[in-house]
Amino acid sequence: MVATQVFQVDPRHPDPRLIERAAAALREGGLVAFPTETVYGLGANATSASAVSRIFVAKGRPASDPIIVHLYDLAQLEQVAADVPGLAFELARCFWPGPLTLVLKRSALIPPNVSAGMETVAVRMPDHPVALALFRVANLPVAAPSANRFARPSATAAAHVLEDLGGKVEVILDGGATTIGLESTVLDLTKPAPEVLRPGGVTLEKLREVIPNVALVSRYLQADEAGIEAPGMLLKHYSPRAELLLFTGEPEQVIPRMQAAVKEHLAAGRRVGILLPDAEADLFKGLDVLVFSLGAVENVAQIGANLFTGLRDLDRRKADVILARAVARSGLGVAIYDRLLRAAEGRVIAC
Repeated sequence: MVATQVFQVDPRHPDPRLIERAAAALREGGLVAFPTETVYGLGANATSASAVSRIFVAKGRPASDPIIVHLYDLAQLEQVAADVPGLAFELARCFWPGPLTLVLKRSALIPPNVSAGMETVAVRMPDHPVALALFRVANLPVAAPSANRFARPSATAAAHVLEDLGGKVEVILDGGATTIGLESTVLDLTKPAPEVLRPGGVTLEKLREVIPNVALVSRYLQADEAGIEAPGMLLKHYSPRAELLLFTGEPEQVIPRMQAAVKEHLAAGRRVGILLPDAEADLFKGLDVLVFSLGAVENVAQIGANLFTGLRDLDRRKADVILARAVARSGLGVAIYDRLLRAAEGRVIAC
């Protein structure tokens, strides 16, 4: 156990003195949690195998699950990756800083445990003043998965980090809630044709403006499998403590099916949570259920930003089972569906 310090920082203009204290912790081999535009990250010096190993211990993360390396300057890309293709620089100019992670060949600077022993490395530059200031002052590439216990919903606020990792991390930089609330898109550039291994904050539609033939390759792996190419590819991931059931189909078919399921679970003595857009969640308020409204049904960005907060809120209120409806699988909805499917561990009810 370590003494965890929480520093409140202005998300746009962080106090340089607090940033220096957090950067010093990184340079000394410590762990620092920080906000990004996607979710909070749990950072360590990416060039130190011993510092990186602390991430796996703190999270309870299997060594087979690789970690993203974060940069503050494009010039660092050729330090952490080898034989960087021109397409990587083109994509970086289009989407960095931002929620796009590129899988490239790993350089000798990055120890193998960052990448689960593979010859590749996942790299991105986050779009958040606190994260970029931290990396710049530390003057290090920073290895950082999401700042939560392994397989739990990702942390989108400092309170989530403290709940999961208090006593395991030296510093938490509290820069308020994250804006996107979903992890970055992971794009593999080491294959003959580029592949999206995890949908995220950069949509397929945006990527196809640069790479018309890019494909989404969904894999649902177990934690003990070898060759996990990128973070977020496990079947059980982002999961609440409650059992989550994911309903798919048109609302007019899904809502009655969910209402019937609520009554069945209540009759079995289970506390039921509902995770739906505002107007649909209102249809359940006459029942003895725990409701979390995600936002307006037409505002997919708001739904994405609230998703992990909703899962954690229903856990906190002791739901035994959570019922959720899938959003349309286009744009950011592809990433939202991916997170819900993994949170449900594949438990899908088609209506």
